[in-house]
Amino acid sequence: MLDGLDVPIVLAPLAGGPSTPQLTAAVCEAGAFGFLAAGYLSPERLSGQLAELRALTVRPFGVNVFSPPAGPTDPHTYAPYVSSLQRWAAERELPVGEPAFSDDHYAEKIDLLTQEPVAVVSFTFGAPDPDVVRRLQAVGSEVWVTVTSPEEATIAAEVRADALVVQGVEAGGHRGSFEDDVAAPAYSLMSLLQLLADAETPLVAAGGIMSGLGIAAVLTAGARAAQLGTGFLLCPEAGTTAPHREAVLRRDAPTRLTRAFTGRTARGILNEFMVEHDAEAVAAYPEIHYVTQPLRQAAREAGDGSLINLWAGEGYQLARALSAGELTRVLAEEARLTPG
Repeated sequence: MLDGLDVPIVLAPLAGGPSTPQLTAAVCEAGAFGFLAAGYLSPERLSGQLAELRALTVRPFGVNVFSPPAGPTDPHTYAPYVSSLQRWAAERELPVGEPAFSDDHYAEKIDLLTQEPVAVVSFTFGAPDPDVVRRLQAVGSEVWVTVTSPEEATIAAEVRADALVVQGVEAGGHRGSFEDDVAAPAYSLMSLLQLLADAETPLVAAGGIMSGLGIAAVLTAGARAAQLGTGFLLCPEAGTTAPHREAVLRRDAPTRLTRAFTGRTARGILNEFMVEHDAEAVAAYPEIHYVTQPLRQAAREAGDGSLINLWAGEGYQLARALSAGELTRVLAEEARLTPG
């Protein structure tokens, strides 16, 4: 798939709202490769978005799937944090939900993608079992796996992934790590690319890439393509909410890694909720995601960016409010003109 790209740019999945069939189609039509995010969608909704996307473009595209957690988190791990959130929300008359476990309809989505094949199925939060890889490859799909360490890259190569999405700690949104381990090293993108330079599996670089200069840098470091997500948040085709767009456009706050919103490490623009809850947040995904989901939905509807997850990568200040097709073409031209 990477050999057939007109430009070495991949649109990141952007689960949770920004991903739309219109955004994916526009990037694909500009000669790059776009992903549609399956995360948080029901199988029925995913099928509908696939049909919509196929009506917008005949070019190849991919679908990203969340690998399922190993099992529910021990309630003792997250009970104190949930109690704190409940007290805090009650004082402000804000809604919160109950902890819940879900595998995000993993098996049903794999079944759907074997029945309605796409060019690439990528995985985040873990490598798929070898039988899943074989099923997808048997219907003509490549399998890409997001990795954040050399150890994860080895596991992905062992299940015969067709490409590794090498994600540095600079990336916005959730870390794609197989386990959300506090003690695990967090590699920057360029360090990780160098550590994987001898990998036989093709590499796609992800994390903080916001310009043609960044694209050129990761291609020089051995990547076959650059994956960008934050850079597309301001495109009109993206489903980015109004308060999220406003936060990106203000460009006045740093990003920070946090577990406060979902119980899984993710990078977002610093806001009130992160400041208030970072210190007590725990690793408990997806349980904490379901606790804060009603609160975040209410805040989005009210246009309140202080209480929602403003996922963005380092360097988000460089995001440009261009159409997705134009942005793709501009980035490709910038990369082409970069010396060296």
